[in-house]
Amino acid sequence: MGAFDYISSFCSYTYANAKTKRKPLQTVDIKVKMDCDGCERRVRNVVRRMKGVKSVEVNRKQSRITVNGHVDPNKVLKRVKSTGKKAEFWPYIPQHMVYYPFAPGMYDKRAPAGHIRNPTQSFPTANAPEENYVSLFSDDNVHAACSIM
Repeated sequence: MGAFDYISSFCSYTYANAKTKRKPLQTVDIKVKMDCDGCERRVRNVVRRMKGVKSVEVNRKQSRITVNGHVDPNKVLKRVKSTGKKAEFWPYIPQHMVYYPFAPGMYDKRAPAGHIRNPTQSFPTANAPEENYVSLFSDDNVHAACSIM
């Protein structure tokens, strides 16, 4: 019985490893230009057939696809591009999520209402005009404020 126990523990061990290597459940948002119902249906069907996909939501007005499941985001993007459509990861975030939404390069005319382009930095630069005005009229620098007035 010792050999049988050893073999059975080995089999259950490999089965447990296969379970743990499963990709985590995640949401992937992709921007895809879709003009008609046929484009929407083609992209939805291609993504739905992927292994690990739980749900696919398509919003043609925003040119957005949301995929939920145990999938690799790069593979989803590659699969969407295989339909011949121009696709990229969703580059927009809600405006209220950004600390400093007025930084240059944040606004995009094609962004949906209430969204801005995902910033690389959300804080103002050191030489921003607002910073210069604030430091100009400080209590520590009394003489500079008097020279302007």
